Amino acid sequence: MRLKYGFIYSFILIALFAVLFSFKAYADEHQPDQVPKGEKNELDIIEKVVDHNYVDFYFLGKLPLPSFPKVKIGGVTLDFSVTKSLFMMFLSSIVLFFVLRRAAVVNSKNPVPKGVGNFVETIILFIRDEIVVPNMGKEGLRLLPFFLTLFFFILFANIIGLIPFMAQPTKNISVTTGLALISFAMIQINGMKKNGVFGYLKGLVPHGIPVFVLPIMIVVEFIGLFTKPFALLMRLFANITAGSIIIMSLLGLIFIMNWAGVAIAVPFALFIYFLELFVAVLQAYIFTMLSVIFINMAMHQH
Repeated sequence: MRLKYGFIYSFILIALFAVLFSFKAYADEHQPDQVPKGEKNELDIIEKVVDHNYVDFYFLGKLPLPSFPKVKIGGVTLDFSVTKSLFMMFLSSIVLFFVLRRAAVVNSKNPVPKGVGNFVETIILFIRDEIVVPNMGKEGLRLLPFFLTLFFFILFANIIGLIPFMAQPTKNISVTTGLALISFAMIQINGMKKNGVFGYLKGLVPHGIPVFVLPIMIVVEFIGLFTKPFALLMRLFANITAGSIIIMSLLGLIFIMNWAGVAIAVPFALFIYFLELFVAVLQAYIFTMLSVIFINMAMHQH
């Protein structure tokens, strides 16, 4: 147990100081005497947050990602080039696959789960017994694989960006939009499957309202269909992006105060880093929880 926690603490300290060192090295390369006249010596935080066609290792250089010619289909131009967010999505998926596979192998060989198998089984039981069953009943167990996939992918995508030089794909609004659209599709499909297409559409409007209010309610309920996935995508995107911007801003004190800024940046950045670990888990939980609730609302409209 001590070895386990010692490894975690060591990893966090190494990660933090690696990031600090990378910023210090970047700052040293852009001292005022090296900056061309007319240019500002500054850290562009937004530049570090937005998507790129490369992975930035700071003082170690940049890793260019594959680029492909754009494809035109009708009047639409599609770009299938690999970006940093897409690269991190693939990396998160690969790591997730091996972790879950390892958990399955461990649990199949041991009558009592242990190690990574115990960790994964604990999460699965929590999602089943504390999220799905209380909100959907045993009827929701058939959708448990979907909710587990949603939770684990978001969790690993959030955590991988906390490793030095990596990035969280959930900082890209296109990624969170894709996740929200998947949940939106599951909401509509299960609602129509449970109540029928006509019955589902009819159930969107509350019963017993006056006829003259009906046109307004139809518009409001139609808009309400899209506010649910919009809330999902914006909550995940905003929380993950905000944490990265705060950490970047704190580390930016190194540019202003040089090594003296480390005394301020280290404790506050470490606190935000721990908070980011909590937010990574919390946002995966909230996204999964709300998806369960929204699907249940679509299936049981009365």
